[in-house]
Amino acid sequence: MDTIEVLDRLAELVRRGGDELYVRWSRGPQADLASTGGLQHGAGGLTGLALPELPAHSLRVEPWWGERPVLLWVARRLTDCRARHEPCGPGVRPWLLRAEECGRGRDEEPLVICRHPVAWISDAALEECAAQIAAEGAPGRGPRVR
Repeated sequence: MDTIEVLDRLAELVRRGGDELYVRWSRGPQADLASTGGLQHGAGGLTGLALPELPAHSLRVEPWWGERPVLLWVARRLTDCRARHEPCGPGVRPWLLRAEECGRGRDEEPLVICRHPVAWISDAALEECAAQIAAEGAPGRGPRVR
């Protein structure tokens, strides 16, 4: 699977077809499918309960975002998701997938069926997200909408 090394490339993918793009933190599509006999089932990070599909986070730009930069939207989404998933253990990293939303998990995160794994998201791209948020002048989860 390809690796997205820069935030601009990820933002461009979201601009061109973000309605079906999701980011998932796991050991990757092969591990997700291998651990469930080819079926797409996940486990809740906090509860460990079996979920009917894979938990993931949408990169779809919401209408209320308006004309603000897509690059900033993606940086905020990945920064928020990273804070929740980074302590999940060795080998867990983010990857981009085209998917169909099928439900909601315990924390209201989308549960999806992966239609196509797209790419890994590199640490460099994640650091670029953090730098983008810092450049906006707000620590932590990102700047408040003005």
